[in-house]
This record gives sequence, structure tokens and C-alpha cells, in this order.
Amino acid sequence: MWQKRMVDTARGTFELFEKGEGQPLVITHLYSEYNERGNAFANPFTNYYKVYLINVRGVGNSVKAEQQDDFSMDTTIRDLEAIRQALGIQQWAVAGHSTGGMLALKYAVLAQDSLTKIIATGSAASQEYAMDVNSIYCHLNPNFNRIREIMNLFNNPDLPIEQRQQLSQEWALMSFYNKDNLQKCYKKPNSGKTVGERLDYFRKVEYQIFDVREQLKSVQIPAFISAGLHDAQCPYRFSKEMVELMPFAQLMTFEYSNHFPFFEEEEKFEEFVASTC
Repeated sequence: MWQKRMVDTARGTFELFEKGEGQPLVITHLYSEYNERGNAFANPFTNYYKVYLINVRGVGNSVKAEQQDDFSMDTTIRDLEAIRQALGIQQWAVAGHSTGGMLALKYAVLAQDSLTKIIATGSAASQEYAMDVNSIYCHLNPNFNRIREIMNLFNNPDLPIEQRQQLSQEWALMSFYNKDNLQKCYKKPNSGKTVGERLDYFRKVEYQIFDVREQLKSVQIPAFISAGLHDAQCPYRFSKEMVELMPFAQLMTFEYSNHFPFFEEEEKFEEFVASTC
């Protein structure tokens, strides 16, 4: 189990979960809530790093959001910087999956001197990933209408837990290369409940303006990128694009994975994590 900790900062009190030893590494996501079970993406890193899994502003027991802009990437990065300083860490690595990876890229753009490296899986450097017909978020994709319905339902704070779980499974089914792997993932310790308000802000505000492609050319720290060849959320070519943009980036491809290589190719994902050290 992960150890829960409340950290007082100049920007409020934040809930985090820590585990592992070694170099400090921060992991979070734009709209996920974590608990002591950790997270399937984060768990492998605890064998190599001291991992801080953060509940961002407005999530879990962290400081509440007072206005919509509190959900933005810029605000989240300022919060992460305040947490880093409160922990007495001079520099740390940042890792993220999906929109967590987008946040990691933005962190490198805004506060590169605070980071030792970037690690991103199944992500993209701009909003163009959702314009690709191979993405379930593209209006031309056959899954688009249903995924939009699911995301709208998550914005209801009174959504029963059973229905939330069912919708999460349906969303995940669209993002697995081998559907049998989805059942295996439910047997592993995991957390990361979708927080509707933050998801809604990302969809309607942040997504519209997200594009760090030009700024990534100036990122001078190592970047470790990985992606499933069959990614149906952030198609594979967008991970290739990230590597082409950053001067010190490298890519690991998971040939039998969709959006969740840490579930579908666990041993190879462990190799990827080890390669980042």
C-alpha cells in the first residue's frame, strides 16, 4: 500500500501518496483521484524511484478549487511547484499517462529547471490527436458519440458508483488491444477515479488551446516516451511526433497494446520504466 500524506504549501494543502526509494518522481493526472492503492501506471515506477502520486487541486482531500481556472494546466503546475518546494526537493522527474503525459510536457515547457526528466505514455503534444479519425475523440470515429455521452455522465456528481464503474469499463474497452487484458487489470491494485468537473474543464477549455509543439523544441532534458501501436485515444503517430520535436527524446513502442501498455505488456513496460533511470 502507498503511504498517505498531507502537505502544506504556500498554495494550500495537498493530498499525496508516496512509495519507493531513489530519485524523486512526481506522477499525477489532470482529472483522476488516487488513494492508498496507488495507480497501475505509477506502481512500476516505485521499484526505481521515490514516487509522489498527487491529488491535484479540487481532487480528494486536496485544497478545493475556487474558480474554473484552478483546473488549468498552468495552475496545476504552479501547485506542483509549491508541493516540490514544500517537500524540500530541488529537482524531480515528472511522469504521466494520457493527459497526465500532456501535463508533464507542459511542466517541462514552463519549469524545465525544476525537472530532471520527462516520462510520458500514450500522450500527445497538441489537441490534434482528437482530430485523427483513429482517435475515439474524433467526430468521425464510430465511438465518438458514445464516448461523449460517457464523459457527460461523469460530470454528474450524483452518478451511482455502480454506473460509474460500468461506464469506466465501457470507456476502457475502447482502449484495449486484447479485450481479455481488461479483465486482468481489475484484479490489480489501482485507483484513479475520474473527477467530472476537471474532465469537463479539460474537454471544453484546456483542450481547445493545448499545443506545446513549438516550445518542446527548446526542452533540453531527457524525455522518455512510450506508446501502444494501436492507441485509440492518442494515436501512435503523436508519440512519434513528440520524440521528433524534443532533442533528447527516445521512444519505446508497444506492438500489442492500445492505450494501456502497462496492463497489456506488463513485462515490457517494466523494461521501459527501468530504461528511464
